[in-house]
Amino acid sequence: MEQTLAQLIRNRRTVKPAAMNGQKIQDDTIRELLSLADWAPTHGYTEPWYFVVFSGDKVIQFCKDHAELYKTYTPTSQFIPGNYEKLQQQGDLASHIIAICMKRGDNPKIPEIEEIAAVACAVQNMWLAATELQLAAYWGSGGMTYHPAMQDYLGLRDDDKVLGFFYLGHTDNGVPEGRRIKPLTEKVKWM
Repeated sequence: MEQTLAQLIRNRRTVKPAAMNGQKIQDDTIRELLSLADWAPTHGYTEPWYFVVFSGDKVIQFCKDHAELYKTYTPTSQFIPGNYEKLQQQGDLASHIIAICMKRGDNPKIPEIEEIAAVACAVQNMWLAATELQLAAYWGSGGMTYHPAMQDYLGLRDDDKVLGFFYLGHTDNGVPEGRRIKPLTEKVKWM
């Protein structure tokens, strides 16, 4: 059933990787999602989005590597074995993991926050397209996401940023019911 844009926006949900079923998504489908991400708005045409796609065996390898980064760079007093195990297993049922990165444009007049916002818009494009295809999606930012070691792992420069990881797959569960905590009237002021 084809959905209108308004329905897609209202039906977009987070489905955590543990709720995915291990069924694979064709790489061509992922390429189409990325091509739609590429049409996000961007100030000064900097197009700051940069994605590193892990598929096949690389999904499991990335999760193991992420867990090892956590183990290596977390002080012993703060190391939590459960977090280590979760990072190792996070992608076990996911089809693909996409590192969401921001590569800073060359125009210093464009504030970093606008570059980050452009990347977020690119992810929203992917997420809405995934929703239309009835794919499960999750944007995670735990573990070593914001640590310089992850930047190095992904081959980023010092002024680039990792903004999270986009897990994609299929789920046998229905998507959760949507809800908002605060009414829209508390979030809008008309002048």
